[in-house]
Amino acid sequence: MIGVVAESHEHPIVGEFFELFKTPWEFYERGRSYDVIVVTAGDVPHANARLMVVYGSDIKNIDSRSVAQCTRQRGGTLCDGEQHLPVYGNLLTFAKGSAGTPFLDTSSGMAGLTIDRDGSTIKRLGYDLFQEVRFLLSNGQPSEHAQIPTLDLHIGMLRRWILDAGVTLLEISPAPAGHHFAACLTHDIDFTGIRNHRCDHTMWGFLYRSTIGAVRNVVRRRISMTRLLKMWGAAVSLPLVYLKWTKDFWDPFDWYLRVDGELPSTYFLIPFRGRAGEHVSSSHPSRRAAAYDLADLSDRFAALNRAGCEIGVHGIDAWHSAGRGREERARVADVTGAAASGIRIHWLLRDGNTASVLDEAGYTYDATFGYNETIGFLNGTAQAFQPAGTRTLLALPLHIQDGALFYPHALDLSEPEARTRCDAVIGSVRRFGGVITVLWHDRSHGPERFWGEFYINLVRSLKALGAWFGTAAQVVEWFRQRRAVRFARAGDGAAASIRLRHRGPEITPPLNIRIYRPSSGRHAMTDLQWSGRSSLEVNTAGHLEDSRMWSVDPVGFPS
Repeated sequence: MIGVVAESHEHPIVGEFFELFKTPWEFYERGRSYDVIVVTAGDVPHANARLMVVYGSDIKNIDSRSVAQCTRQRGGTLCDGEQHLPVYGNLLTFAKGSAGTPFLDTSSGMAGLTIDRDGSTIKRLGYDLFQEVRFLLSNGQPSEHAQIPTLDLHIGMLRRWILDAGVTLLEISPAPAGHHFAACLTHDIDFTGIRNHRCDHTMWGFLYRSTIGAVRNVVRRRISMTRLLKMWGAAVSLPLVYLKWTKDFWDPFDWYLRVDGELPSTYFLIPFRGRAGEHVSSSHPSRRAAAYDLADLSDRFAALNRAGCEIGVHGIDAWHSAGRGREERARVADVTGAAASGIRIHWLLRDGNTASVLDEAGYTYDATFGYNETIGFLNGTAQAFQPAGTRTLLALPLHIQDGALFYPHALDLSEPEARTRCDAVIGSVRRFGGVITVLWHDRSHGPERFWGEFYINLVRSLKALGAWFGTAAQVVEWFRQRRAVRFARAGDGAAASIRLRHRGPEITPPLNIRIYRPSSGRHAMTDLQWSGRSSLEVNTAGHLEDSRMWSVDPVGFPS
């Protein structure tokens, strides 16, 4: 059991952190025994614990005997072995001559000391963990740090320190039993066909990019001559598309239904035709208006439902108005005949109040948390999380977007370069768990983009790595069920054990209950699947006690 000592204003973010690092914890109570104590408050308690992790850029009451000299700065980069991660708040570095062994460096000095005292290990860190978590979940990382899963790295470091101290750790992994991670395929439907666009910016832009722009991309070695000829062929065929003598090559539904196959996916639909939205500060705000109407797609909804797909709201004004958010949700539900619980805001617009506005409007998740200009981890994590100021809304992070990879004003990558970037993001999610969310837009499979083959190979890679695929609503619901599990201490001292309880429907797919046991070499792990149908009790030695043992089935040991 971890005991946490934090200032009262930090309590909400402490709770959110331990929904992501799902392990038994409680706020510290004097007189109770703890294996680990995590401290960010000013006063560090005098308590016996095998490990005490003390965070903070302010001088603590334990520092007088340990620290020779300190220097405080704003932000920095931590070096944990070969891994580098940014610090966004205040950072305290310790001078040479301080007691203890340095284990965490920065360019300006030591940011972490290991101190052995009275049979306990103290890890003294020069930054406040929970202030970092608050910044990541509220502000997000700048794009230059997008490739770093900073919050997941903070969790990983704390986990490692606990195990290195010889403490057995129980954790509910952030991925379903039998899987390293989840995958969510999403499609923003901004266009349903080029027939809706005649002599407007969209049509002329298509013709330019298919002809002159295509030649430029051949010179830049972004596309092949084969693709150039395909683009020219599409441009020549445009009159036939308008005459309905040939298929509209921007029609997204048949292609994605065929390619995604049995994999469930989520389509975000714009609720109203011709609405560009209010308070749009980006250039050319009128181009945000959709040329299609939901009623024109009524024959598509049955096919999407049969394929197990989800229809969400591609919001226009919901990001700043709860009333508009309710109107947009009701419009999608009325036309499609299915409740729309989730949203992704068109152009990824949001501000500091958006999460609470969407929560008030009745949405259960927001899939807007990502970058337009790059790919990676805006909030430093691959897990769904609850934004501050919300009651039920969860944020579904967005990691890989087609436009961010290939647009000239974004990363502007070649396909081999894009694959390298994507593999790095997927590797991080596979390492830490969570969900990797992919956004491939409606017309990205066809001319003039022809990014369909890249998408096919990307999905194949996710399948080959054994990801669990779900719609956005299914993935968010799985994380919500994981968050609903509660830990309770049963007994104290050597006879202490942890009881897991879940009140709610059976969890599908089951949770992965992981028990880490420290060892001299690589830490041993035991994984068990649990669907929450009965209470589960684990004692400090890692043994299971369950009145219905057959509901707790062992699963494999992931590599």
